[in-house]
Amino acid sequence: MSESIMEEIFIKRSQQKKKTSPLNYKERWFVLTQEKIAYYDFDPEKGKRKGLRGSVDLEKIKCVETVQPEPNAPQERTYAFQIVYDEGPLYVYAKNEDVRDQWIKKLKEMVRFNKDLMQKYHPCSWMDGLWLCCHQEVKQAMGCKVLDNKNGFTSKQSRRRGSRKPLPPTPTEEKPSRPLPPQPPEPAGPSVGMTVIAEYNYTPMTPQDLELRKDEEYTILEMSDANWWRAQDKYGNEGYIPSNYVVEAESGLERFDWYCKNMNRSQAEKQLRTENKDGGFLVRDSSKAGKYTVSLFSKGGGETGGSCRHYNICTTAQGQFYLAEKHNFSSIPELINYHQHNAAGMVSRLKYIVTNRPRPPSTAGLGYGVWEIDPHHLTFIKELGTGQFGVVKYGKWQGQHDVAIKMIKEGSMSEDDFIEEAKIMMKLRHENLVQLYGVCTKQRPIYIVTEFLSNGCLLTYLREGLKQHPTAVQLLEMCKDVSEGMAYLESQQYIHRDLVRDLNYNMSNCKNISM
Repeated sequence: MSESIMEEIFIKRSQQKKKTSPLNYKERWFVLTQEKIAYYDFDPEKGKRKGLRGSVDLEKIKCVETVQPEPNAPQERTYAFQIVYDEGPLYVYAKNEDVRDQWIKKLKEMVRFNKDLMQKYHPCSWMDGLWLCCHQEVKQAMGCKVLDNKNGFTSKQSRRRGSRKPLPPTPTEEKPSRPLPPQPPEPAGPSVGMTVIAEYNYTPMTPQDLELRKDEEYTILEMSDANWWRAQDKYGNEGYIPSNYVVEAESGLERFDWYCKNMNRSQAEKQLRTENKDGGFLVRDSSKAGKYTVSLFSKGGGETGGSCRHYNICTTAQGQFYLAEKHNFSSIPELINYHQHNAAGMVSRLKYIVTNRPRPPSTAGLGYGVWEIDPHHLTFIKELGTGQFGVVKYGKWQGQHDVAIKMIKEGSMSEDDFIEEAKIMMKLRHENLVQLYGVCTKQRPIYIVTEFLSNGCLLTYLREGLKQHPTAVQLLEMCKDVSEGMAYLESQQYIHRDLVRDLNYNMSNCKNISM
């Protein structure tokens, strides 16, 4: 038997190698030798070491580092460190910081030449199916914090190189300065001739428009108007399409209904719980740039009301994507398609797509080049309220499109200035702005036709429309939406004259500013 180098009584956390294994903490007698670190049963009354409970070969150790204490940890579990090897982390708790540092230093010294030393580690522990530091839900997930000098020690090669005598200085000579690397190319934006895919169906509103069918491809012919592009379908038909109804082909995940780009963890859970479908899922941007997360709702596991799980989409060294390590795919859509039929380690397969795109966005106007609307195409249904400039009514355009119609009181504004301003405002388009569709100026009074928001004034909605008081998160999201709308107006050099009165709310929980 190898001679003991160090011995100490530590508290050891159970490794829970099986999902059904209990979580417990027990005192063990740890012994460090040249080949391994072993731990034994300990009799505290007699102060004697008993039977062997387990061991780790030193050559299998990949990392030795401190661990932040668990939430609400007792005093005896304050000074934790981890020994990571091929079966996962072994968590050990020392009686004080000095003892912990001595063992970490000695272990690092003994494993510094190991082949598979980790470059990243988890500074917090794995607890209840989750890394407490980065919230990844895969136990084998790569660490989230970079280790200095690969576990604190330099490689053999660098040690040898550092022990040599320095070379003598070379004669000074003027060397031409190395040219700077070229600037990275600008990201390619939309361009004429590119192929786009329709995210939504679009029915032409004027003879100049082109019909869009969801998921079909179109070629862009002209982009002189930012809101309306001239395009050609696969049959050779040409016309204008709303630019916010299409995405560039193969440019990303936006074409898929399950992808919810600007959605955080709490919003995803709210959306999934609202749908309340076992196996309901969506894919969203992770908190880490360039990464994605699958959020999944499950009614299994015995939790009342169901639970939400979040799985980070991981990437292999070869650039393939996976949720379960044995199932790698060359693209995220292929990965999602596989897991729609196979759970493969998740609580459920991906059964139902949950999307945050319940309705197509508003277009800039009711068709290309249309800003003057025929009043005979408007149907008035009910009055919504009155304001400084006249009456606002809810109605339909051409019997099918919901619109809000503002009937401008005569003499309340200069008509010529209003018409010129309306032409400019027609070009404004933002998801947090009430869209101006057009005007009726051929008769009196003048009509302003805008997007209709079913919940009306935000203030009234907060006071009367909600069944329960909004949470702090909901209020912050409302503030964020309003701020984004105002920031867009500022970028277009517009000033809103009465923000408080003109905040409206629609059914998709999006706050819109009315101009």
